[in-house]
Amino acid sequence: MTDELVKLSAAQMAAKIKSGEVSSRELVEAHLKVIEAAEPSIQAFLQVSADEARAQADAFDEKTAKGQTEGLPELAGVPIAIKDMIVTKGIVTTAASKILEGWVPPYDATVIEKLKAAGMPLLGKTNLDEFAQGSSTEHSAFGPTHNPWDTDRVPGGSGGGSASAVAAFEAPLALGTDTGGSIRQPGALTGTVGVKPTYGGVSRFGAIAMASSLDQIGPVSRTVLDSALLQEIIGGHDRRDSTSIPAPVRSMAAAAREGMKRDLKGMRIGLVKELGGEGFQPGVQARFNESVKLLEEMGAEIVEVSCPHFPYSLGAYYIIMPSEVSSNLARYDGMRYGLRVMPPADVPQTAANMMAYTREAGFGDEVKRRIILGTYALSAGYYDAWYGSAQKVRTLIIQDFNKAFEQADVLISPTSPSTAFKFGEKMDDPLAMYMNDIATIPANLAGTPAMSIPSGLSDDGLPAGIQFIAPQQRDEVMYKPAAALEAALNEQWGGPIWQSLKTPWLDGLNK
Repeated sequence: MTDELVKLSAAQMAAKIKSGEVSSRELVEAHLKVIEAAEPSIQAFLQVSADEARAQADAFDEKTAKGQTEGLPELAGVPIAIKDMIVTKGIVTTAASKILEGWVPPYDATVIEKLKAAGMPLLGKTNLDEFAQGSSTEHSAFGPTHNPWDTDRVPGGSGGGSASAVAAFEAPLALGTDTGGSIRQPGALTGTVGVKPTYGGVSRFGAIAMASSLDQIGPVSRTVLDSALLQEIIGGHDRRDSTSIPAPVRSMAAAAREGMKRDLKGMRIGLVKELGGEGFQPGVQARFNESVKLLEEMGAEIVEVSCPHFPYSLGAYYIIMPSEVSSNLARYDGMRYGLRVMPPADVPQTAANMMAYTREAGFGDEVKRRIILGTYALSAGYYDAWYGSAQKVRTLIIQDFNKAFEQADVLISPTSPSTAFKFGEKMDDPLAMYMNDIATIPANLAGTPAMSIPSGLSDDGLPAGIQFIAPQQRDEVMYKPAAALEAALNEQWGGPIWQSLKTPWLDGLNK
């Protein structure tokens, strides 16, 4: 039964592959059926790579038949979707921008190489805010993605496509990129698990750069264990990424499985004073408070910690990030690849004019806004006052984290101040849109690992999320309490919250 198969966790799918109950090709075909049925209403994918996925699944199944899959990761053979910010050899990669429309990369990102080596078929490329710049996936040049919980609402951003694909059962797993919350915030709004690993813990080689000191590739899934298993596959040192940490991959899956025992005795969990309360939707705060109580009931010691410079993180981020955007996006000039727009005949045919017309036609309003902000912040006479000051605030935020982790093993907060909002609700107010990332940004500025898991359904019937933050290079620390809370919430809610999700696109698939 297609609907029963796609609703399994990735770990359960992997177990069925290993036992011979199902093949990788059967899993791919089941998800392609769901994609075909769901896409008219969800629009999570920019490109469906059906032929490539089938070929990869067949190759894996052939190896399985010959007994050549020993030693492969646990998730071997399970299909996955890829945010279109990560380059894929032979598959169109656009960053959801007109300036890269139709571009086919000649190489794979490191994480894609690792997925292929693990025998995981690529289902396609998912939608996002253009160049990962947004919090709603409304800024895609190819149209918005819809939230499966209410298709009149956004799925969050920038990685709304990956989150919606996983939430809608179009894929069991996905990869995203997180610069200021772009994996975690959509996770909260779609009821999925989203993880931002330690900065440098997963190679960024082949991730189209938005803000290089903040970007991080990470997993999207429906369970904590699935994210742990996926992070172990994509993590590790890469000599092609100068920011990659030369350290072995830590055992996230073991920590998640330990957490599923629901024993948190001896663990100190820090409640971040500055991330919650005023400005947070009552239903979101209520689900968070209930989660804190459950963590305490499982034996964790809850301590309040203060991070006094966190309120300045939003301002610092929106100077540092646009500055790096301005620098990184300067390469899209119409000269080497991507879109090229020549000036009209009555305009001088110069390289400068060609670049101006190309960038005007190729970039959307939000990208242009951030390029202008960043160029201004880096300009002569303003560099020290704006960019330099923001970097000082970043240092203070790192110090806040260091002090907080002296008092607690892991920190928690609501992931997003609100549940999913309606399309257009914040498009005319960029500052209101930026506020969606107020709780997620500090972890990016400090490079700490962080994850969001569903905390239940808010009073409006939409998913809310709780965020766990661990010390740098200690990603496994957050997996244990996250898995414990997931298990406790599943018991309290009578199963995963996605059981409450209405999925009309799955009706009739088995007829």
